[in-house]
Amino acid sequence: MGLNDLSAQELAAAYRDRKLSPVEVTQAVIAQIERWEPHLQATWLFRPEAALEQARASEARWQRGDALGPLDGVPATIKENIATRGDPMPAGTAAVDLKPAATDAPPAARLKEAGAVIVSKTTMPDYGMLSSGLSSFHTLARNPWDLRLTPGGSSAGAGAATAAGYGPLHLGTDIGGSLRLPASWCGIFTLKPSLGRIPIDPPYMGRAAGPMTRTVGDAALLMQALSKPDARDSMNLPPQDIDWAGFDVSPDHLRGLRIGLLLDAGCGLAVEPEIQAAVEHAARLLEKAGAIIEPMQPFMSQAMLDGMDHLWRMRSLVDMKGLRADQRSKVLPYIREWAESAAEFSGEHVFRSFSQFHATRVAAVSACARFDYVISPVSPNMPAAAEAPSPTNDPLRPLEHIGFTVPFNMSEQPAASVNCGYSAGGLPIGLQIAGQRFDDLGVLRVSRAFEQIREPQRPWPVAP
Repeated sequence: MGLNDLSAQELAAAYRDRKLSPVEVTQAVIAQIERWEPHLQATWLFRPEAALEQARASEARWQRGDALGPLDGVPATIKENIATRGDPMPAGTAAVDLKPAATDAPPAARLKEAGAVIVSKTTMPDYGMLSSGLSSFHTLARNPWDLRLTPGGSSAGAGAATAAGYGPLHLGTDIGGSLRLPASWCGIFTLKPSLGRIPIDPPYMGRAAGPMTRTVGDAALLMQALSKPDARDSMNLPPQDIDWAGFDVSPDHLRGLRIGLLLDAGCGLAVEPEIQAAVEHAARLLEKAGAIIEPMQPFMSQAMLDGMDHLWRMRSLVDMKGLRADQRSKVLPYIREWAESAAEFSGEHVFRSFSQFHATRVAAVSACARFDYVISPVSPNMPAAAEAPSPTNDPLRPLEHIGFTVPFNMSEQPAASVNCGYSAGGLPIGLQIAGQRFDDLGVLRVSRAFEQIREPQRPWPVAP
């Protein structure tokens, strides 16, 4: 294990005890990125010298005894659609005129205030509307477990970077599964928090920023910083004194919890047998630890999924109509075909499509009401080929793989992905753990308990 593989918790302790320096850790992370990047293409605006400058400033603070907190000097990356001051924000598409951002978006601001070393931004697909790393702007991102496969998306580069050891802390975003899908397919941990728990700018229905890490503990450490209030987010939850450090429970915490087991999303692709087997095995482990596992009936419908899809098509079509012709021609053809398919939608059709967002919310809340937590697959399928824009490779059936994830964006409930096993081919499989609205700490606690009762994890991939 290299210095780049140490957790943020381990680094904070080592810095405090002067056993390690942020400079030598940052150098190790830079070396790891340089080994992997010819194969992964997970980064954008990778700036080694700027990172080392931040690391030297952090080292001086630790030596003076005035570190900014446990994240001071810890390497981190930020998804490129989270604004960082002075940097352009292409949102994964070559259609955008690049202009420097005037200010840091709230998640980036919190990381910088905490003294984290920002080593790079990470890549994403066009407009964040694909569960892959395929982009008209960025080089194609790949999965470190198998370079022929996608890391998932839209937090594609962040998922790949976490699994490949580009330091311990990574920030992504999620509007229908964009944190959890790459987390599942890259074998890492993520928390899509309750809507408004982490301020984001601009806010949008269902959209959340969240930590992507190798361990639950590092995600909890990040939540301490990311969940601080910011008035720019009109959906920001009221400030709450949450004991994020209290995530670290024993497996005894599971005893008596009522956990729903959802194995059928009610829409989209059928769950592949290996994935179902891994989730059922996870349920047995939780039950053995004292949880009460109860099967759930599906609460989503194809009409709900299609409605959300059609509204997003129209939103994207409207956005594209605002582009110049030369810009529109640069949008990924799959995305262009998907959006242009909305051209003939009537006003009534768009209204009925929009209504499915609320119908999804009501159904999710009702189905989860009698449980403390709900577990399910993250995705019904294993990762597709790296070059595929979506698992179906069909712009008229683009969201068939998000039936388990998207309802919790619309219901505003927290939902995590934690690795629960491997396919016969050695690929990781994610378990989704969803909680009641606002119970972000509870989801972290159940995830931490599961982290302790699951089988030993396989070694992380190494660069070719």
